[in-house]
Amino acid sequence: MESFLKEQRGGECVLDLSPRSTVGGGVEDVYGEDRASEDQLVTPWTISVASGYNLLRDPHHNKGLAFTEKERDAHYLRGLLPPAVISQELQEKKLMHSLRQYQVPLHKYMAMMELEERNERLFYKLLIDNVEELLPVVYTPTVGEACQKYGSIFRRPQGLYISLKEKGKILEVLRNWPERAIQVIVVTDGERILGLGDLGCQGMGIPVGKLALYTALGGVRPSAEYYDFLHEFMTAVKQNYGEKVLIQFEDFANHNAFELLAKYGTTHLVFNDDIQGTASVVLAGLVASLKLLGGSLADHTFLFLGAGEAGTGIAELIALEISKQTKAPLEETRKKIWLVDSKGLIVSSRKGSLQHFKKPWAHEHEPVNNLLDAVKAIKPTVLIGTSGVGKTFTKEVVEAMASLNESYCCRDLLYWPSPIQPHNLSARLKKLIPGPSGSPFDPVELNGKCFVPGQANNAYIFPGLGFGLVISGAIRVHDDMLLAASEALAGQVTQEHYEKGMIYPPFSNIRKISAHIAANVAAKAYELGLATRLPRPADLVKYAESCMYTPNYRSYR
Repeated sequence: MESFLKEQRGGECVLDLSPRSTVGGGVEDVYGEDRASEDQLVTPWTISVASGYNLLRDPHHNKGLAFTEKERDAHYLRGLLPPAVISQELQEKKLMHSLRQYQVPLHKYMAMMELEERNERLFYKLLIDNVEELLPVVYTPTVGEACQKYGSIFRRPQGLYISLKEKGKILEVLRNWPERAIQVIVVTDGERILGLGDLGCQGMGIPVGKLALYTALGGVRPSAEYYDFLHEFMTAVKQNYGEKVLIQFEDFANHNAFELLAKYGTTHLVFNDDIQGTASVVLAGLVASLKLLGGSLADHTFLFLGAGEAGTGIAELIALEISKQTKAPLEETRKKIWLVDSKGLIVSSRKGSLQHFKKPWAHEHEPVNNLLDAVKAIKPTVLIGTSGVGKTFTKEVVEAMASLNESYCCRDLLYWPSPIQPHNLSARLKKLIPGPSGSPFDPVELNGKCFVPGQANNAYIFPGLGFGLVISGAIRVHDDMLLAASEALAGQVTQEHYEKGMIYPPFSNIRKISAHIAANVAAKAYELGLATRLPRPADLVKYAESCMYTPNYRSYR
């Protein structure tokens, strides 16, 4: 210990100092603590081992009352814990009972975040074993309220905050992060958090929540300074963590999201969940729903309400899948897809005023000002809503769809605030097939049969997709990997699910689902020559399952 301290303090050992002097260089008070004056500089030295008091406050290693008698002796825990020894399973039951006493979802969120801060493995065990119950707590919809109130519920820093004050020093800031073996980074500028607007630092709840799901489930304005700053960040990440670290762009505004993805997609391992993740999960639902709708994707005409990141991202992936299936050029397959934005149907006569990411969807047609008229004019067989504006899928719109088609699939029919309730829709429009929403809804009973409204949640896709990139050592994200992820998810829907009206498998099987998605994505990475982990495992599903994080406690020496 003495030689270690001498090395750390330039040859001067604590034992050589005055007996009334502290490691920090101040004056020792009666409690043995520093009592330096305001003019004295104090060095915040800490020399700790993972035992005793420090072990109980280390969320990576703390097990609470699950420490065994032997571990309590070996790690100086006697007297620091009540004498009872309980299993992790009992801890889980007690905590779930406690969580269920909360009536307000935000209070449950806060309790889960506090658990993560003190016992990481128990946090993940709760989330994995109770994913259907807790996913809406740690992710959408509760995380939106948590971000809005992040300043009020803030307990301790999570994540890394990089502002313009750090311009020119981002590499140094990244090196302040204590972990070195980084596999996934979720980054946001806070400008468009869940469509709630520019929340700045309060948007940290989204990256924290996304990274929790990666494990459990497998504000500056645009300017030259903004892009220079982001470029410095991207360069520093690659320099510090290497080429195989996955960078997920999260909740960037439309005008930045598409440009960043295009700019760094060829030089970094980057992924935008709002564009690519949403597209992949919706495509999976469409592919699965073909057993109910009949035909192929190429047989259908698609109409979108909303032409932002989600709408155009989904549209592009559908066009790519149709092109893959039919061998038709992408320009041709796009003609089966129409988009409506705030100014009406996107048509070629509007090209001069359109944002660049909307221009591929400007087809020849006379102007149409609203969704209802667009439905009547285009006669879509699939209606998909991605707009943040509520009450837009009105009774008239839905009835117009019903008059045109025997069946249809609609992603966000029940997602945005609307006076139409699921049971009312089902009872009134028996010819329709209401598709999934973005948030969970209770089962609906119709004519004695139980239907389970699906949830087109990105959490189906991005954990498995990211895991597949990691286990294959992929260096780039390719569109074919997104298609592979969609196909893997659709393949997990069984006949039993179809009989309940489900086009997504239940979240209770998310670990198995993520393993299959990861295997499919990894297989595509190897096929495209983008994987670096060689040789390729013979059974990628088993390999993915073997690499998965398990939250069970480890035994300590």
